[in-house]
Amino acid sequence: MASGLIIANVRVTDPQQYEEYKKWSTAAMQAHGAEVLARGGATEVLEGDWQPDRVVILKFASMQAARSFYDSAEYKKARAARADAAVMRMVVVEGT
Repeated sequence: MASGLIIANVRVTDPQQYEEYKKWSTAAMQAHGAEVLARGGATEVLEGDWQPDRVVILKFASMQAARSFYDSAEYKKARAARADAAVMRMVVVEGT
């Protein structure tokens, strides 16, 4: 079965409030078995004009597991905490 990868680019607008989001999103990740592959580390553009902000990559057992994480009560709490703290761009991608 193919894994499910959540890939996000986050522009943090309120770092203090974003810490609250990180607390709740971490709890949601743990509850849903996410493997954190990247979470805000250094980035370097190799091609194109993309200027990434904070890049997050999470691996789940399947696309459905990734979607279940996103739709969960735990992550909804995290999203509410993030509402005025960041601009989120997020996709789920089928992994190998």
